[in-house]
Amino acid sequence: MSQSSATSTPENTVTPENAAGYVVVARRYRPQAFDQVVGQEQVVKALSNAIRTNRVAHAYLFTGARGVGKTSSARILAKCLNCEQGPTLSPCNECDVCRSISVGEDVDVLEIDGASNRGINEMRELRQGVGVRPSRSRYKIYIIDEVHMLTNEAFNALLKTLEEPPEHVKFIFCTTEADKIPITILSRCQRFDFASIRTDSISDRLRQIVQSEGREIEPEAVAALARRAAGSMRDSQSLLDQLLAFGGPTITAADVHSMLGTADDALMGQLVECLMQRNPSGLLASLDVALDEGVDVGQLLDQLLGYLRDVMLSSVGGSPSHFLYTSPTEHPRVQQAGQQMGLETVLAALQILAETKGRLRYSTQGRILTEVALVRCCRLEDLDALPRLVAELRTAAVPSAPTTVKAAPPAPSTHRSVPRATLAEVTVPQPVAVEPAAAVVSEQVELTSATAEEIWRQMAQLAEGPGEHALKFSKADVEGRRLVLTFPQRYTFNKNYCERHQSLMENSLSSMTGQRWSLEFRLEADAPHEIPPPVPTAADKQQEREELAEHPFVKKAVELFQAKIQNHKGPE
Repeated sequence: MSQSSATSTPENTVTPENAAGYVVVARRYRPQAFDQVVGQEQVVKALSNAIRTNRVAHAYLFTGARGVGKTSSARILAKCLNCEQGPTLSPCNECDVCRSISVGEDVDVLEIDGASNRGINEMRELRQGVGVRPSRSRYKIYIIDEVHMLTNEAFNALLKTLEEPPEHVKFIFCTTEADKIPITILSRCQRFDFASIRTDSISDRLRQIVQSEGREIEPEAVAALARRAAGSMRDSQSLLDQLLAFGGPTITAADVHSMLGTADDALMGQLVECLMQRNPSGLLASLDVALDEGVDVGQLLDQLLGYLRDVMLSSVGGSPSHFLYTSPTEHPRVQQAGQQMGLETVLAALQILAETKGRLRYSTQGRILTEVALVRCCRLEDLDALPRLVAELRTAAVPSAPTTVKAAPPAPSTHRSVPRATLAEVTVPQPVAVEPAAAVVSEQVELTSATAEEIWRQMAQLAEGPGEHALKFSKADVEGRRLVLTFPQRYTFNKNYCERHQSLMENSLSSMTGQRWSLEFRLEADAPHEIPPPVPTAADKQQEREELAEHPFVKKAVELFQAKIQNHKGPE
């Protein structure tokens, strides 16, 4: 049931509507001709040219948001085609046909509600009526509003009639959700997309209506109404109608905010100032003042989202003329907010507020959720500094010349005492600040036992639990950039435990030396210098058995065993 604005005055409207008593503003100031439609120039031009060149199609689809002029344009097109002076681009609005079409009572222009007449039976009745010629007009015109509500069966029943209707039949479909209409229907219609109406166009029309009503309105109040309408002319006129009954001779911005439950510009300025300064206490205090004045938390979040949207637009270089929720006169303050907060921080705050707005509908603690969201916005870091920090880190990562790194003296340790073998002094490559993967270090420095002691003390703290001999080794060898530690055979389990924690130990060693080192753990039997024990021969095994038989403990055990067997058999 989309409607649009008009430049007509109450005197130009149809008398039967006024005869029923008070008629709301959205109906009294409904457009009655194409030149009165606001914000849909492309649609008006196309339809006017079609009438002028006698190329009017048999089916049209008008789609767009609510309140942008779809149904009003459909009625105007019907009047242009059926006016007694037509077909014409400017219907007279005086003949019986034009007057009856304006109020939706013409017998040849049938307005059907698709939501309540959505079944196949209604479409069958429509098909039967299509064959009947119009009673007094040139065309029989079917205006089906909210056509997307029809069932699939109803659409299928309408296909053949829609494709090849009689010459005296025209179809005009209106919908807010064109994506729900089958493609078979869309392909048989000429589609016109109605755009949302600009805020300044809505403001101009509201001023005309207020002037026609003999009242006055402040510019700030008009701007607030136009922004609240969000591109819908009918919504703005409904709000204005409410304000005309609510306010006095002059409608003020305070009247608008009081009726809508929104915060005024001064309060919004305080909230944004606290966001810019990251002052959560001041922000919560301003929120408390707003709630005491009757501001709804949901409306407040919508206002903050809109304000930050315009801040985002300003941060990326947008023009003030593209602001949707703030006045162009507020551009210096909006620009300052964008510069102080930073684009990335603004985007993060928008995401937080949008998520909170979605959660409000499922919670009874709207104030608490809003307070949490605002505090989180205040606690956001300067996210725009991240690219600069990354660039600095990349600059610091440039390779530098080799320098000698002295090992720190061993720090006092509270770790339990761990026996360690004495580590002979070995030589390792000199550590450098940053070394490319392909760099080769030729200089050697000594790794003293004190340095090794400190390294292994750090490793012991990372590898607590395997036992008191966990980190005891018998030999350390340096093979390139790898440190090889050899454990005694009896510490096999501890060697395996260290292998499981190898990455932690390698990181500790690398942090102590300033270079990337790897570790390898071996047992003494695996060492290259170890000679494997000889394999025993058969003679050795026989000698071992004889020596074992002569052992006193074995002899005594054999005697006891034989005595037990004898007692079990009994006397001979």
